[in-house]
Amino acid sequence: MNIRLGELLVRERIITSAQLAEAAELQKKVSGRLGDALVSLGYIDSGQLERFFRNVPPLPRKISDTGLSQAFLVDLLLKIAYFEAGVFTLQAIAEKICIPIGVVDELTQAAKTERLVMVRSANGYGVTTHTFELTELGTQRAERALRQCEYAGAAPVPLTDYSLMVYHQTVRQIEIDETWVRDSLSQLVLGSKLLEQIGPAFNSGSSIFLYGPPGTGKSSIAEGLARSLAGEIDIPYAVEVDGHVLSVFDPAIHIAVVPNKKTDDKQLDREAKLTHDPRWLICQRPMAMVGGELDINSLDLDYDPVSKFYEAPIHMKAANGVFILDDFGRQQIAPRLLLNRWIVPLERGTDFLKLHTGKKFEVPFDQITIFCTNLKPSELVDEAFLRRIRHKIMVGYQTEEEFLETLRQVCKTQGIAYEKSMADYLLDTYYRAKKRHLVGSHPRDIVDQIVDRARFKKIKPELNREAIDAAAANYFVEL
Repeated sequence: MNIRLGELLVRERIITSAQLAEAAELQKKVSGRLGDALVSLGYIDSGQLERFFRNVPPLPRKISDTGLSQAFLVDLLLKIAYFEAGVFTLQAIAEKICIPIGVVDELTQAAKTERLVMVRSANGYGVTTHTFELTELGTQRAERALRQCEYAGAAPVPLTDYSLMVYHQTVRQIEIDETWVRDSLSQLVLGSKLLEQIGPAFNSGSSIFLYGPPGTGKSSIAEGLARSLAGEIDIPYAVEVDGHVLSVFDPAIHIAVVPNKKTDDKQLDREAKLTHDPRWLICQRPMAMVGGELDINSLDLDYDPVSKFYEAPIHMKAANGVFILDDFGRQQIAPRLLLNRWIVPLERGTDFLKLHTGKKFEVPFDQITIFCTNLKPSELVDEAFLRRIRHKIMVGYQTEEEFLETLRQVCKTQGIAYEKSMADYLLDTYYRAKKRHLVGSHPRDIVDQIVDRARFKKIKPELNREAIDAAAANYFVEL
């Protein structure tokens, strides 16, 4: 990613090639970030660097500003109008196609010149008050366009614009400290040694391999860090590649940051207040988590032969955020086959996808990738792949002190009085005597059993011997 960052800074004439080379040498010596090296050398100031990483997609004022062909956009307008019974207003189209009303007006005039649309009614002098309808020729073209591709939503952004924005928003430029790590994982009881490993690993913006016995908190650690990741980024609704549409925005992964809007604003007022290209949504940095359901096809474009457009793969949706592969090794495909698919992206920071036509294209692979597994690493991957994962962290069993603190916190959350003597009884009877490992998830599960029993018996949940024995009888399985 540092090479990409340097190339962009040179391309945008913020620094020179000679300055980039000098900063790269300094970066190797101090093991820091390229941006920090440039700032320390005085070739760029921190304000410039911050603005570079928060690049806002400019508002298109005319068709050529969108990066898409007029024919592509006219077809999209006609398809949207077709689904609205052939009748539309500029405002309605602007809201559905997500481009400014001025550009929609230009498109409509172009379609009108080609006799694809006509004015149905005019309630005033301004074109925004006109109602348009498809002509017979326009209906025929819309139907022809729908046979080629049924996508009729927000106008996509060109692949080049998407790639540049991903590099500008790279997750690798985020810096965190010990306080942030502790706050992000405050709901977990973790040892200081483990926290000291997690911090540098996540701060690197690189790949992380969390391994260890079941129930020790690997998934919770990954999810806690991902959900605490600060910053807002721009996500496109869709991307255009060689005339094809890739749907990117996914409400299950992308949480939009909705700006405050006054309900009495007029459309023209809202138009004047647009500060960036509406084809992009301002979102929180994404977190995508997948488990045993992941298969090799999930890592490539999903082409629908009926609708004739694509769904972006899940790791592309996680760009500029965190991708968590939970229960690694329990997928329906061999782990080595899955990892071989990612060896090049993890190493180079780019991935290659392929259209159904056979055309291949490159997309940025910018995400913190976290593998979580309770299987032995040696049974999953070979040494060559482990080399490409920078941070390997063992998440082990808890100490007695950590276990008791977890139990205390869980009791507090459930509104149950924590009794030290009863906690010691639990340890003595079901862990020390049984030589059972202290698993971090056990306190939560045992207290949940106590709550379930109390709710059934319609009594107040308490941490006492009777409740602990009943919970243990239901929870522990003697193999």
